[in-house]
Amino acid sequence: MWFRNLLVYRLTQDLPFDAQALETALAAKPARPCASQELTTYGFIAPFGKGEDAPLVHVSQDFMLIAARKEDRILPGSVVRDAVKEKVDEIEAEQMRKVYKKERDQIKDEIIQAFLPRAFIRRSSTFAAIAPKQGLILVNAASPKKAEDLLSTLREAIGSLPVRPLSVKVAPTATMTDWVKTQTAAPGFHVLDECELRDTQEDGGIVRCKRQDLTSEEIQLHLSAGKFVTQLSLAWEDKLSFVLDDKTIIKRLRFEDLLTDQAEQDGGDEALGQLDASFTLMMLTFTEFLPQLFEALGGEEIPQGI
Repeated sequence: MWFRNLLVYRLTQDLPFDAQALETALAAKPARPCASQELTTYGFIAPFGKGEDAPLVHVSQDFMLIAARKEDRILPGSVVRDAVKEKVDEIEAEQMRKVYKKERDQIKDEIIQAFLPRAFIRRSSTFAAIAPKQGLILVNAASPKKAEDLLSTLREAIGSLPVRPLSVKVAPTATMTDWVKTQTAAPGFHVLDECELRDTQEDGGIVRCKRQDLTSEEIQLHLSAGKFVTQLSLAWEDKLSFVLDDKTIIKRLRFEDLLTDQAEQDGGDEALGQLDASFTLMMLTFTEFLPQLFEALGGEEIPQGI
């Protein structure tokens, strides 16, 4: 169980998390299949294991892991548009009259309802780790919308969830640009070989570099011309690498063999043991890594009144 992306949320109030109470709360909002006329459903699933007995909250040391599943009926817009056009053309030809927007919308709704039971089903899962002692919720997602789906459903389940996206005092673009320009990152961090540069103008140019020497004269010229770094690949110590963007979203996390081998050794032969060991080691790594990252980015910003 290794997260591949990371959105970090700060609990703004002390909120006691009891595993059993959380288990009961999540059970009230279980994942379920879409009914014949439903476009989407959302609910909680067991992060590890299957079946009714699999717990919805996995606890390891001081950390909790939860997971949610979204189920969508996929109805291609082009299919609906073609069906609507065909129906409208038929009415206009047979009744010799124009079909206007209100009637067209009604036809569209009827066609969607008729097509829904035959639509394909798409399922996606989102995992989140709760670290009560650190006051953090970590969501394995690169999309704030996907993270908010989980957090809002969790909020409905437990009644209250005072969280906000964790922010830093210095704009990440300023810090990342300085690291590339000076060719020196904060202690413990190393600039790798990938970045995105954007012009300061809203409609300015974008340069994306992969497998590029970021100390090269070419990159320095872009920076001298006024471009700033909006994404940057970094390594932290010898434990993980990632891409950081201008919204403090951590993407494409990769845990080095040092950690994955240790988790495999700690987990034993059972699949559940392997998953538990990797989750625990991941979270212990995050408790070291995240404070250092946010300190390197100027420190965490605490809004007034919190």
